[in-house]
Amino acid sequence: MFFLLRIAFWLGIVLILLPGAPQHGPSTSGVDAAGAVSAASATVHDLKGFCTREPDVCTVGSEFATSMGYRAQAGAKMLYDFLTETLASHETTSQVREPIKSAANKPSLQRRGSQNTLIPADLAPAWRGPPAHKTSTHQA
Repeated sequence: MFFLLRIAFWLGIVLILLPGAPQHGPSTSGVDAAGAVSAASATVHDLKGFCTREPDVCTVGSEFATSMGYRAQAGAKMLYDFLTETLASHETTSQVREPIKSAANKPSLQRRGSQNTLIPADLAPAWRGPPAHKTSTHQA
């Protein structure tokens, strides 16, 4: 859900900043890109001095941000532990199905003998005689 909100935000920013966008009527605001940038920089400059004007609000905000950071850290640890346990149980079930190969049992590390272990009788194709013919009982 948050991903969709981010996509909508950035798509809106891109659409706003596209040059040559058609105007649908008379422009009532005289704000251009340079005016918007100067307004944004003035807002940032004003926010820098906010904590000197309102120290109590900044203290509460800082404590809230720290609390949210700890919650995010605890949530990430819980998710990491869950995924680790899930993947570990998945790996153990797959190892039960497949035998564990040690270094000595790996085919690339041991000497390979001939794999042609079939005898000539095994190589001979199975005999298939001609199909059985029905014998008719009446003659023409």
